[in-house]
Amino acid sequence: MKNYSYPLDLSWSTDEITAVLSFLNQVENAYESKVDAQKLLKCYADFKMVVKSKAQEKQIDRDFERSSGYSTYKAVQAAKSKEKGSFSLEK
Repeated sequence: MKNYSYPLDLSWSTDEITAVLSFLNQVENAYESKVDAQKLLKCYADFKMVVKSKAQEKQIDRDFERSSGYSTYKAVQAAKSKEKGSFSLEK
């Protein structure tokens, strides 16, 4: 059972929060089961429309990994190297 918090900015709109949560959910799926590489990369592109700065992206990755044990960076890198099909990461 998940028992951690998501690194969200309360100044984001509902659509922006939804985009960030969709991306983080894809990262969770990569670690907990399987995820489609293209779907994760699409969600990452949507995430980058909200989180434009590299510094903020890295902070979210650090906060999310500290809280959940899941690295957004590693998930995106794995999706980029896979390109097509599903993949899974181990914690």
